[in-house]
Amino acid sequence: MMKNTRKWLDSLSPPQLIVTFYFLAVTVSFLLLSLPFARKPGVEWSFIDSLFTAVSAVSVTGLTTVSTADTFSVPGIFLLAFVLQFGGIGIMTLGTFIWLIFGKKIGLKERRLIMQDQNQSSLAGLVNLMRQILTIILMIELIGTVVLGTYFLNYYPTWQEAFLQGFFASVSATTNAGFDITGDSLVPFANDYFVQIVNFILLTLGAIGFPVLIEVKNFMIYKKQQYRYRFSLYTKLTTTTFFGLLIFGTFAIMLIEIHHFFADKTWHESFFYAFFQSATTRSAGLATMDVSQFSEPTLLILCFLMFIGASPSSVGGGIRTTTFAIVLLVLLHFARGSRTVKVFRREIHQVDIMKSLVVTIVALIICFTAVIVLMITEPFGLLPILFEVCSAFGTTGLSMGITSQLSTTGKIVIMIIMFIGRIGILSFLFMLGRREVEAKIHYPKERVIIG
Repeated sequence: MMKNTRKWLDSLSPPQLIVTFYFLAVTVSFLLLSLPFARKPGVEWSFIDSLFTAVSAVSVTGLTTVSTADTFSVPGIFLLAFVLQFGGIGIMTLGTFIWLIFGKKIGLKERRLIMQDQNQSSLAGLVNLMRQILTIILMIELIGTVVLGTYFLNYYPTWQEAFLQGFFASVSATTNAGFDITGDSLVPFANDYFVQIVNFILLTLGAIGFPVLIEVKNFMIYKKQQYRYRFSLYTKLTTTTFFGLLIFGTFAIMLIEIHHFFADKTWHESFFYAFFQSATTRSAGLATMDVSQFSEPTLLILCFLMFIGASPSSVGGGIRTTTFAIVLLVLLHFARGSRTVKVFRREIHQVDIMKSLVVTIVALIICFTAVIVLMITEPFGLLPILFEVCSAFGTTGLSMGITSQLSTTGKIVIMIIMFIGRIGILSFLFMLGRREVEAKIHYPKERVIIG
């Protein structure tokens, strides 16, 4: 039996192995969260709801059919936080850590798995990358727990409750999970800008991409040693796009809602509502208000931002910021008559251009198909369904309040979208095929009429 299993695993390509590991992670999470002591006394939930929660936790989405605060006991909250942890930083990051603890040699096959899981293009330095990712994320979460836990002493009667809230809020924000144990996301802190800023910092550090954090750390080290440090094109592109989308979302929401939701709000209330809701679409899913109160144009903008999602090699989903940036650059350069794409004095590789176009097109097809299926099976309008699908694909977790009312078919569709959003479109596509092969035969090329 073990021999046949090993033989089967050896026959799988790295993308297929990664997907298999994530399936196993969902199964283990489902079993852990289904343990009786993980739930409060008297709380019962169905098989589909517990599976939905497990998929949402592993994909760090935050969409849930039950109230986290009313369902899970304190041990259950710690179990959920553990699932969010390995769901957020990736199966292979924690896997590498465990391998290193037990003294296992990280061979070529393991490095290929790490490369696939973290969207890397080279096998060099992967083990060191995993060490740095784990160290940085745990440090961020620890600092977040101390800061929020101490501050929450103003809100909660005991230090145990304050630090439990601070711990879970820090893990949820850093992993961009969107789960909360307040029972109402960050709505209780709608006027507490300190809590919002701390959460914004945590969710940004989780969503901007692990390589960016490592490069910033290296920059600080080189600066102290008075060496010149050059940031990679990836860091420049994803950081510019990340904060560009944040600014666009903030001002778009403010302009659209100025005579609607913000009509009776002060300027600083309007700004922080718009700013945080724009930031949370990167993949966080935490909200300081009921987003269904926004007007339809604003909700469509939120759908657009959630569809893009976070950066590659981060805790988030969606098509990713670099994909959107490259597609936008392709459009701009093509309109100018250029056959190459240049940015920051670098030329984008043709393979990356093709990947970006493929990811965008396949993502649109998947989301369109999901919307059509849900329109048939669910009694809701187009906008709530589109919002739910974009939230699931971007592993964001925002909702217009229809998640718990979905049928079994609807929940299965959303689970599939959340899973694809977490593993990524490329892993999903490569999972369907076998190993990458070079074409042995080439035919004469011929032009076709386009447009």
